[in-house]
Amino acid sequence: MKKYLEILKIVSVHGIKGEVNAQAWCDSPSDICGLGTLYSRDGSKKYELEHARPKGESMVTIKLKGADTPEAAQKLRNLILCADRNDLKLPEGSYFIQDLIGLECFSETGEPLGRLTDVLPTGANDVYEISKNDKNFYVPAVPSVILKTDVEGGKMEIYKMEGLFDED
Repeated sequence: MKKYLEILKIVSVHGIKGEVNAQAWCDSPSDICGLGTLYSRDGSKKYELEHARPKGESMVTIKLKGADTPEAAQKLRNLILCADRNDLKLPEGSYFIQDLIGLECFSETGEPLGRLTDVLPTGANDVYEISKNDKNFYVPAVPSVILKTDVEGGKMEIYKMEGLFDED
């Protein structure tokens, strides 16, 4: 599992004091507000978070230490920042999307169903995209369908409901 998880992308400058607006890639932009340090994708560079505040449902305004002017903030545009997985807390039975992508999916009888390629938030529940032989199947991420998730083992067990994996 990756140590550093992509959590936001800086998209624009905000004001004249070096703040930036970023797309939050987490359940809630407020999750970012409690972090002190963000990282480059490989963790080789640290960014100290001076402050952060949610901006709507999927954005956050942040100030990184050392970026004190609009010009410095502009240089940060399109930067993707990560959080150390140890700094993030997940409720029991929840997983980071980045850990789910790539899991091999099997039916309860062991039949290979494909690979999990995307997680689509729908409001009521997420939907998992399972790809096999250039076809995509969409599975509701609910306990009655997702029977077992083994991130460490790279597998997911899915109840193969009638019609869910029809090739037509």
